Amino acid sequence: MLALKLTLVPLFLLVVSMSGTWWGPSIAGWLAGLPVVAGPILFILVLLHGPSFGAHAATLSLSAILASEAFNFAYAWTCRRRSWPTALSVAMMTWLVCACGLSMLPASPIWAATAAFAAVCFGQSFLPRSSAVAAGAPLTWSDLIGRMAAGAVLTLLVTSLSGRAGPAWSGLLAVFPLLGIVLSVSSHRAHGPAFVISMLRGMVLGRFSFAAFCLLLSFSLPYQRPLVAFAEAAVLAMSVQWGTKRMATMQHSKNTASDITAAE
Repeated sequence: MLALKLTLVPLFLLVVSMSGTWWGPSIAGWLAGLPVVAGPILFILVLLHGPSFGAHAATLSLSAILASEAFNFAYAWTCRRRSWPTALSVAMMTWLVCACGLSMLPASPIWAATAAFAAVCFGQSFLPRSSAVAAGAPLTWSDLIGRMAAGAVLTLLVTSLSGRAGPAWSGLLAVFPLLGIVLSVSSHRAHGPAFVISMLRGMVLGRFSFAAFCLLLSFSLPYQRPLVAFAEAAVLAMSVQWGTKRMATMQHSKNTASDITAAE
């Protein structure tokens, strides 16, 4: 069990961190939308406390998309004129307020899905625009190790405190914006706010797959073996991720063609 806590999330973080260097900020944000942190944490919670606990936590993780989008929204608008410490402070306060509010609401899959959908639509509509497309500079080993260590620490904290925190806060903390913090701050320092905004807009697109993952778990965990439920949720998440990426690519091509026609 300890080996799972120390390896699952850090390995996923390694892949997502390197994707910003390989393919640029939009792809990094898109991959960060997958349940690369919350998924392994929820799996460990099920192993520790059972399927009912895990289903409840998955429902709160779904609603926590609202808090994560609030973090992204606050960071994106603040970083345009402020340094990263200020932007991070504002974003973290925004996340905490939203998480506290969500913890006091009923753990209903319908409510959670509604909150998540509303947050994604709001983020897609009102996040600032950016044209940054260049890939970032190579990450140093110290950067990568720091990110992986942060993932391991978050996993240990959430799973160790889950018995006292209960399924609600365990689910909320499983979606703590670790990737948002790590990617936003490092990108802000290295490449500036335009790069960060582009990445955060890409992250909005990935929320649909995360929402599908958590919603399926909230319904299937009480009735299926955990491995089967998580396998089905992972397949669904990847399918939704592929679909949303394909739709975004087609829309981008359409907009580009329209711009060329207008210029002519």
